[in-house]
Amino acid sequence: MPLYLKHKYSLNIFTIIGLWLLISCASVQRPQGGPRDKTPPVLLKASPPNKTKRFAAKEIQLDFDEYFKLTNPYTEISVTPFMEKQPEYITKGRSLQIKINDTLQKNTTYVFNFGKALADVNESNVLKNFTYVFSTGDEIDSLSITGKVNNTITALPEKEATVMIFPAKMDTAMFGKKKPSFFTTTDSSGNFALNNLHAGDYTIYALKETSPNKIYNEDDLVAFLKTPLQLSKNITGVQLNLFKQEPEKFRVINPRKIDNEGRGFLVFNKPLNNPSIKVNYPPNIDAQKIVDINNTRDTAFVFFRSMEFDSLSMSVLENNKPLDTVFARKGRNESFKRNLGVQYNINVDNKLRPGADLLMTANFPLETIDNSKIKLLEDSIPVPGLSIIKDANNPRKFTIKHRWKQAARYELSFADEALTDIYGDKNKESTKRFMIDKPENYGTLTLKVTVPDTARSYIVQIYDSKKTLMRTDVITKNTSLVYKNYFTGKYQIKVTYDTNKNGKGDSGNVKNRTYPEKTWYNPKEITLRPNWEMEEPLVIPKEDTTTP
Repeated sequence: MPLYLKHKYSLNIFTIIGLWLLISCASVQRPQGGPRDKTPPVLLKASPPNKTKRFAAKEIQLDFDEYFKLTNPYTEISVTPFMEKQPEYITKGRSLQIKINDTLQKNTTYVFNFGKALADVNESNVLKNFTYVFSTGDEIDSLSITGKVNNTITALPEKEATVMIFPAKMDTAMFGKKKPSFFTTTDSSGNFALNNLHAGDYTIYALKETSPNKIYNEDDLVAFLKTPLQLSKNITGVQLNLFKQEPEKFRVINPRKIDNEGRGFLVFNKPLNNPSIKVNYPPNIDAQKIVDINNTRDTAFVFFRSMEFDSLSMSVLENNKPLDTVFARKGRNESFKRNLGVQYNINVDNKLRPGADLLMTANFPLETIDNSKIKLLEDSIPVPGLSIIKDANNPRKFTIKHRWKQAARYELSFADEALTDIYGDKNKESTKRFMIDKPENYGTLTLKVTVPDTARSYIVQIYDSKKTLMRTDVITKNTSLVYKNYFTGKYQIKVTYDTNKNGKGDSGNVKNRTYPEKTWYNPKEITLRPNWEMEEPLVIPKEDTTTP
């Protein structure tokens, strides 16, 4: 090979290798994979050190082992005692600087509780309840209150509930109005600890908040102790039971009173016993309205045969007594898009419960049903003389009665315009295929209930594995409760001690310092087996009066 070709060939090889090395170096990347970071930032150094006595600094620096983010510092971070001039929080790299702008009190322990403000950048692992403590005197307050928070609705420990205390003499002026000076958050087992407390009398509360502002509102779950805690030494074993307080004043809570389909839609802030709806204006609308109130009596749909109005006034009544009046506006010529459809009492597997009728619910009240346009096929063979029954009390509902056959395949079809609603809207062609569920997928449970006191009343409720309430019974004596044809699975029994014998579980009230009626959950989860008739004893214990 000629010499110049050898040099040229060698140059090309070296050039390629050099380019490859350059590209490799330029594309150095962070290693992929590996275990996910599950740990929050760790404090490496505090200056001045945590728990410093005779504190006189104007600035605090906290150095962490990784980059972090500071979220909502002025709502999440609490400082006790309260500082009139708020500190400033400045992040620099892996450090947090706190500038103290207020004049510190003498011989006082200060606690910075960071709540959920600190978290790492990549995985948002929160450094929960991190505290920085110092004293301007010779001693640091060291008393503590520890305990547990349970949820009376789920009967489980409540994680991430906020536990707070107030000086007893300031309780009425602060709870529900101002952010607490001392608070903490429960762990995954519902346990809490309030540390570095000064001796004194405190009221204590717990909240499961809907909005994290540490101020109670009626949508939150709440717990409290009636009597203040006298803190002169460490207090342990405090039990707080969360409950949903029933609002004292009834009101309609949804802002939009007429939905996109032209229905009046009212959501109540609490259920009523005997609710009704009255249209005040226009007066001619009330007589032709159709009202459908849900089973829990906290939501109402109102249908109007005539939509010839531009404003509307409706009142919600309890036992014919007005509780709240709402107003709604619409354009007189405003049009609404409606799609008339039907829902069925068929499960997600397209199975109808054995022995049940086929129940259908339209999304609007029906004016007419054209039976000739509804066909039922049984194994591809038309069913003659189909029995279709309209519900006399609810114009949205109708039923098909038939002697259903096990293992048969059914197909129900609605031709165009088989259904007509009160607005003149008609359905479009649709088909529903289903079968009859196997009887062996169901069982019968008989509860042999023993009550501790026949002079009292007890509310027995059964829930399925999804915490769905299946049935409620009010009893006053030893009895048998039979749950027939229940789907196989696991069930839980809840008993409420109906102290006032009104047939419902009454809520507590923070203002009146009353606890909710006590509940007891059967510790044994009941498993209902396929095609099985089982008896289960239920011995209700005496009411526990030793806890809130």
